[in-house]
Amino acid sequence: MASRILIIEDEPAQRRILEEMVKRFGFDPILAENGQRGLEILAGSQGGAIELVLLDLVMPGMDGHEFLERMTAIRGDLPVIIQTAQGSIETVVRAMRAGADDFVVKPVSAERLKISIQNLLKVTALTEEVRRLKRKVGGELTFEHLIASGLGMAQAVKLGRRAAQSAIPVLIEGESGVGKEMVARAVHGESERAGRPFIAVNCGAIPENLVESILFGHEKGAFTGASLRHAGKFQEADGGTLFLDEVAELTLDMQVKLLRAIQDGVIDPVGARKSVQVNIRLISATNRNMIDMVKEGRFREDLYYRLNVFPVTVPPLRQRTEDIGPLTHHFITRFAAEEGRKVRAIEPRALEMLQTYGWPGNVRQLENTIFRAIVLSEGDTLLIEDFPQIASLVDGYDVRFPPAPQPTPRPQLPQGHAAVIGGQATTSRSVGQAVSDGMALGIPVVTDGGHVRRLEDVEADMIRLALNRYRGQMSEVARKLGIGRSTLYRKMRDLGLEGKM
Repeated sequence: MASRILIIEDEPAQRRILEEMVKRFGFDPILAENGQRGLEILAGSQGGAIELVLLDLVMPGMDGHEFLERMTAIRGDLPVIIQTAQGSIETVVRAMRAGADDFVVKPVSAERLKISIQNLLKVTALTEEVRRLKRKVGGELTFEHLIASGLGMAQAVKLGRRAAQSAIPVLIEGESGVGKEMVARAVHGESERAGRPFIAVNCGAIPENLVESILFGHEKGAFTGASLRHAGKFQEADGGTLFLDEVAELTLDMQVKLLRAIQDGVIDPVGARKSVQVNIRLISATNRNMIDMVKEGRFREDLYYRLNVFPVTVPPLRQRTEDIGPLTHHFITRFAAEEGRKVRAIEPRALEMLQTYGWPGNVRQLENTIFRAIVLSEGDTLLIEDFPQIASLVDGYDVRFPPAPQPTPRPQLPQGHAAVIGGQATTSRSVGQAVSDGMALGIPVVTDGGHVRRLEDVEADMIRLALNRYRGQMSEVARKLGIGRSTLYRKMRDLGLEGKM
């Protein structure tokens, strides 16, 4: 969904001009004829979706200064661009002090306005990402901050919120990449331990001979290389939450030690003479079927029931397609800001394709896919062509390449006529050889009547030839033609080459 911009302008003609500009930039304009109406929109149902305000400074009734003062109580976080016919220093300083982020002088050029809007939206996106990271690091991330508003996640969110109200051990189940750690952080962030340590451990990524030391710690000299005392993850999480991801990967002997730590709240650091008391809230996660592992003797039954007191299942992304759109827009905003790219949206058909795909790697795969598309894209909107790997796997969205042209008979000029090839006049007797040199791979440069062919026709043949010669490898084709990938796709569309085989 395109970013919504509130335009507050009392002059109808100027309001229409700004509306068309904003639409042309790829944003969704919302119009207000005065400051009072602008405040009503911000306070209404549309207000939460507005991302920027374009405000006229001088208006009858409530002027821009008064609007800025009153807006603070409603949406003080919104970036504001002031429009003024007077670009004096005093006017600008007063507007900035009132809360404006930028100003433009009427009549503003389209390029100046576009740059201002894009820069402010980019700064806002980075600011929000910093806030999200601070909440994550500070243990204050809640379910309100998760992109999980669809029906598919409703049960997981409901159970997670209930679990957060107690110290009950939680087992989060789900496929790899669905966001189990984010759910665990939200449980922690809504519990009474919010703001205290949240320590995450990937049990499957720890070397087997170091698991005990990393979890429970060790004393100096406990083993070769232990030159310093080390506090384990249990002690780091003391007073907070310990998240054991992929807990099913622990060996049987470590499962015994983990069981004692959970039951008694006591750990034994390697080489220590006495046990250490710890106070943790335990959340574990797995992508395995632990019941089957218990039956096969690969996971202790007593430990399983200790961990699986309150199970929460996170569904795969293919079962919560309503979250794909919001997740996609979140990742576009985030990566475009991080990479300094101008991408702001995704075309509807490309989003439809993403919603159709099965996503075996779940949210993690979607995140990496959007990252790659942002880096490759040369426009301000992601297209189907920016997802070639996904398009090739979804029926009806495959990116097809036109075939190379068939060899064309050499054109012949009437006797006595001349053509210009390579900047030199050529008679009909030598044009055959000259044209042959220029069309050795089947691309004619003149018509049967001896006239130079249209540039776009020659260009279309060149693209067909390159596609065939480099076997549809679009990056290589674009590189050899000396253009960007997005430019190549656009030219293919303009020349009518996309659907031809």
